[in-house]
This record gives sequence, structure tokens and C-alpha cells, in this order.
Amino acid sequence: MYRILISGYYGFNNIGDESILMAVVSSLREKLDDIEITVLSQNPESTAAKYGVKSENRKSVIAVLRALKNCDLLISGGGSLLQDVTSRKSILYYLFIMRAAKFMGKKFFIYSQGIGPIVSKFNSRMTAQVLKKASGIVVRDMSSKELLVKIGVPESSVVVTADPVLRIKKTGLEAGARILEEEGFNNSDGAPVCGFAVKERNLDSGFMHEICAAADRLIKERNCRIVLIPFHFSEDMPAIEMMERYLAERGAADRVCAVKHKYLTEEMLSLIGNMDTLVGVRLHALIHAAIMDVPMIGISYDPKINSFLHSVGMKAMCSIYDFKSEFFMEEYDKTQRERENLKAMVRANVDVLIKKIDTNEEMIKAIIEQGK
Repeated sequence: MYRILISGYYGFNNIGDESILMAVVSSLREKLDDIEITVLSQNPESTAAKYGVKSENRKSVIAVLRALKNCDLLISGGGSLLQDVTSRKSILYYLFIMRAAKFMGKKFFIYSQGIGPIVSKFNSRMTAQVLKKASGIVVRDMSSKELLVKIGVPESSVVVTADPVLRIKKTGLEAGARILEEEGFNNSDGAPVCGFAVKERNLDSGFMHEICAAADRLIKERNCRIVLIPFHFSEDMPAIEMMERYLAERGAADRVCAVKHKYLTEEMLSLIGNMDTLVGVRLHALIHAAIMDVPMIGISYDPKINSFLHSVGMKAMCSIYDFKSEFFMEEYDKTQRERENLKAMVRANVDVLIKKIDTNEEMIKAIIEQGK
């Protein structure tokens, strides 16, 4: 029995990171024999129940050290773990776990991660020092590799693949349709449905005012219905509630549905699949749209958005800092005109990316064989 410990941002009700964990656990079980998986989580009980794994409390130093002692390989799994923009401390947490693993004589592996931005020079030095000791480094985009090389990680040791969530299979639309009905969505007139997955903490930002105006114009000028979708529930709900209020104040309450409950990955995939178009600021909302063959309009707040869209043959419409509702309407109309060609292009690129992601398990399998 080979014991694998997975570290990441799990148990926080972030659909993107939960989707990553689902994809990683499924792929490890599918491609590797006789393994036992333990996950460090904010909510160990929930994580263990959802994914059929063992789980330890990521906040408990004793639990983390115990889990490291009992594992054969640590996987630092997916997402944007090694960055210091959203938090100066979180990058040190993940580096500490890797350093502790190495101190205990354990191997560790970087699994299709997005690296950066790393602003602090100290954090850059620490990241390079730690990752030079990794048994394997796989990143999800070229910009992540370029950053690692820039801070001193040997170029030859970094492999580029794609986000592991792309491996999740397309699901049926029934569950999503049921969820929308339970959330109060009614599309009796068969209007075009546009989903919005927005990330913005500053509710008074120019972006929030413009994205609200864009949703209002879609309703009034394109006869759309709007669905507001949270991907990181606690963080996204204030922005969703602001958009909902804005549209209601302009007489469009019956044309908007705000999703106000938490859902699992496959449920969210199905929900996204019921959209005719997805407007995404959240990376994994865009990835869900790609999986479900839903035409998307990406708005960038981070280089990872640009990198993903580039990997599927697209470009971000703009960033959150220069978003304007009038330009959005042009982009929306263009997306509708070209929707079938866009779907075919994205699907072809996703199929190529999925094959690349297998590199993770191939490298892990080699690590296991070396240890026998």
C-alpha cells in the first residue's frame, strides 16, 4: 500500500478547489494501483465523506505532522497555492508542509499547480529553495513555468500541462435544471440564459457598476435571463446580492436568479451546462463552461485567466480594471454569432490538454517505482 497525502485549499466551500480535489483523487485512483489517500482539509469530516478518503485537519500542526509521518509521498495539489497576492501567509503554510515532508525524509510532488504572482522577494527565494528539492514539478500553464525559472528553479525540472479540473467528464443537464427550478428560476418564454460568475470584493468598484449595467443591458436589449452563480460561496455572495438588488431596482427582478445555496462539483457542472453563455471572472467557472461546451466570455483579474483562455484558443475580453458595458455588448453579440465555432475550437483544445495532464500520474508512478 502506497500512502499519498494531498495538501491544498480544501474544505473551504470553494467549488474550484473542490473540483481540483475531485479530479486529482479520481485520476490517482484510476491510474495508480494499491494507494491510500489522505487529504489535509479545513473540514476533514466533510472531505472524507465527499471523496472517500482519509482526512486530517489542516490547521492542526500535530495532525499535519502526523499525516506527513504516515505518508510515502506528499502531493501539493492543484490551484494557486504558491502566491502571495491574496495572502502573504498562505504561501509560507504550503512551503512549510513541503519542507517538513523533506525533513522527515518524504518525497513531495507539485501537481499541475498555477504559480504566482509572488510579490515578496523573501517568498520568491523560499519558493525556489523548496521546489528545487521536489521529486517532480508540474504546472498548469507556461506563465507558471516562466515565473519558477525566473526565481531560480531549473527550467528542465518544470513540466507544463493544464488544470486537472479539465479531466472531469461532461455531465447531464437534469440536476442543473432541477437546481435552477429550486432556486426560483423560471424561463417559460425560452429566453437566452446568461450565467455570471463574478469575483470582486470591492462592491463600490468601477467593475461592479459596469458588470451590473451589462447584465441590465442584456435583459433589456437582448431579452436575456440572468443567473448569478457563486464559485467561492462566502466570498462571491456579496457581489451576487449587489447585482440582484441592482437589477431588481431597475424592474428586472423577474429576469434574474441568484443561486444562494452550496452545490457539489457535478451539480455545478450541470447548472453551468444549462446556460447559453457564461460570463466568468472565476477561473473554474470558465473551465466548467469549457467542459460543458458552453460559450464563454472571460474577464481577467489574474494572469491565470489569460493563460487558461489562451490554452483553449481564446482571449480574455478585458480585465476587471477596464471592463465597460458597451464593449461587453459587442463581445456578447460576437460570441452568439460564432458560438458553434467557439465550442468546436474549445473542445478540440481541451481534448489535447486532457492528454497532457496524464503526465502527473506518469511521473508519480515513476516515483513509486523508484521507491520499491
